Amino acid sequence: MIDESSVVVAADHQTSTEVDGESVILDLEEGVYYGLNPMGARIWSKIQEPTAVEEITGAITAEYDVSAERCREDVLSLLRDLKENELIEIAE
Repeated sequence: MIDESSVVVAADHQTSTEVDGESVILDLEEGVYYGLNPMGARIWSKIQEPTAVEEITGAITAEYDVSAERCREDVLSLLRDLKENELIEIAE
């Protein structure tokens, strides 16, 4: 379960690149591509090293015109989806 106190990091078995402000991720184990919009790409860039969810939401709230509550919901939703697809890990 991912919540604001979780520390997340991109999984080792993927590679990604940025294309026109968006991120494209390739799951090397499954051979499946995933695309992220510019805000998702920003979140993805922040989790290349272990990062606390609350740090991510703080940074996104500061960079985008979004309420803290909406940002938290959106960030957690994306991270849960990435976790479900095994593209991120929860750091211990």
